[in-house]
Amino acid sequence: MVTEVVMWQAALSALWVVLISAIDPLELYVGLGCALPAAITAAAARRAVSGR
Repeated sequence: MVTEVVMWQAALSALWVVLISAIDPLELYVGLGCALPAAITAAAARRAVSGR
């Protein structure tokens, strides 16, 4: 599950970087902070749907 969460966080963080206008350290920290709970939720939702 850890690998899946890391992959989700990487994908969501990359999306955040693409969508923001200016890349500065604060924006990156906010993006990483938002991506982590979303990645955990996505992994848990996938497991719930697949029945594992």
